[in-house]
Amino acid sequence: MTKLLILIVVVLGILAVAQLARVYELTSRLRGKREEDISTADNRFNGSMMWLFAIAYFGFFLWLVLAYKDKMLPVAASEHGVEVDWLLNFNWLILAVAFIITNVLLFWFAGKYIYSKDRRAYWQPHNNKLELAWTIAPASVLAVIIIYGLNSWTTITAPASPDALVMELYARQFDWTARYPGADGGLGATDFRLINGTNPLGIVTQESVATRLAEMDQEINATDSVLAHTILADSKVDELTEQVGRMRRNKARIINLRTIMEQDIKEKGEASAYMHGADDVVIKEFHLPVRQEVKMLIRSQDVIHSMFLPHMRVQMNAVPGMTTSFKMVPTITTDSMRTITKNEAFDFILLCNKICGASHYNMQMPLVITTASEYEAWMDEAMKKPFQAVVPAEMPATEPAVTEGAEPAAVAQTGSSN
Repeated sequence: MTKLLILIVVVLGILAVAQLARVYELTSRLRGKREEDISTADNRFNGSMMWLFAIAYFGFFLWLVLAYKDKMLPVAASEHGVEVDWLLNFNWLILAVAFIITNVLLFWFAGKYIYSKDRRAYWQPHNNKLELAWTIAPASVLAVIIIYGLNSWTTITAPASPDALVMELYARQFDWTARYPGADGGLGATDFRLINGTNPLGIVTQESVATRLAEMDQEINATDSVLAHTILADSKVDELTEQVGRMRRNKARIINLRTIMEQDIKEKGEASAYMHGADDVVIKEFHLPVRQEVKMLIRSQDVIHSMFLPHMRVQMNAVPGMTTSFKMVPTITTDSMRTITKNEAFDFILLCNKICGASHYNMQMPLVITTASEYEAWMDEAMKKPFQAVVPAEMPATEPAVTEGAEPAAVAQTGSSN
């Protein structure tokens, strides 16, 4: 009942306002005043209000800058991050100058040149010099921005140096896994067909290939046994028969991969990528040394993710079926950043910046930046830890589907120490 009364009051209020407007219109006609006629006093009032609004407008803008200056980007903690911030601030400076000039002129002209029946507006249909000026000026500014931006982009995306630390970040719904070179200093080759509970990244070694083939033999034999000794509906028989066919084709591809691996090892010896995977450190921790160039290889198991390190000014997509990369040099340790931010609980954070599913918000991992000696000590301990897979509660532990028509001899990704 209360809602109905409120609705009635609102409707009556609208009707009352409409009737008042109608009365005002009729009285104006009786006085011989047209609706479009505006008095000189009204014009002057509006012009003065434009100047007053300009003061309030720029005052509010200044308040926003001062109130939210500490809510902007955090301190850059990488070499290229300083360059990115400088480029961003340079663009902001240009925008601020253009913003202030155009708005000052807008409010000034609106307040100064109010309508007067005794003054005629100057109409200029064409002016080559003026058009040339407002074409060259913004074009010159844009050229500076583009040239400077391209120079920064070229520097940031240049190849990593040969002595850079190479590591891998592996994404899946909804967590991250890090992989570091072992004692041999190089990352091993990978192939998605070798992914299982003990080899979540699909690292290619003689042992992982043999293990995966043994698992597939068990799966094939178990399914064949069901088909041979169980009474099933025709549709179920067709489903299991197709499943066995896919497993046999996948097994053939893994055997082909084994042949390629053996040939590569025979030709290249210790230089073969297939010789470096056995001692790779696969871990749910992300550590990097300060002041050392790092080349991060980025892969995804399932959907497109995005590796995002806001304090490092780093973002790169993780795309299924390919390896992307990004190089950087961290410049501030975690302990130093805790002092800068006056926050003892501060941690650099690795986030996923692509909406990748229901638990996308939870896909993050702390990044610890330490001194070189502390990093080496951590790595020595990490080499002693067996990898423990973490399966998110929202997702069952399943193996990736095999894509029909995939090249049987293809090796999905290969890490490198360069």
